[in-house]
Amino acid sequence: MTTIFEELRADHDKQRTLLDLLVKTEGNSEGRKELFEQIKAAMHHHETAEERYFYNPLMDYDSGVEKSRHGIAEHHEMDEVMEQMDETDFSSPGWLSLAKKLRDMALHHFEDEEKHYFISAGQKFSDDDKTRLANEYRNEMERLAS
Repeated sequence: MTTIFEELRADHDKQRTLLDLLVKTEGNSEGRKELFEQIKAAMHHHETAEERYFYNPLMDYDSGVEKSRHGIAEHHEMDEVMEQMDETDFSSPGWLSLAKKLRDMALHHFEDEEKHYFISAGQKFSDDDKTRLANEYRNEMERLAS
């Protein structure tokens, strides 16, 4: 049985790969636009499902409230950078700077979750919760992608 932590980590790994590829793109290329659209969708779907099936249940515990608020705030900050990227010419040096900023923010966020939040939540969630949340998360990801 898969746990919520394994599901989230698998998506983090996919996003790490996409973000690394994005910062290696050049100019106003079709590949850059395509990759950026793919990243925006992946991150939006992940954030939505993660907030529902990781952060919301974590908020049921007093010690999880602050972590949840912090994680959700970081989602909003990354969304704002993606909006700036949408409004910036793909061929400008400023766009690549924003892409690097987004990658760095995402890597920091994933590390916070994987090294701190997952451990804390792992002590709170029952084994059944971990499996149920994983299934609900994956179903939500599939629904959002369709």
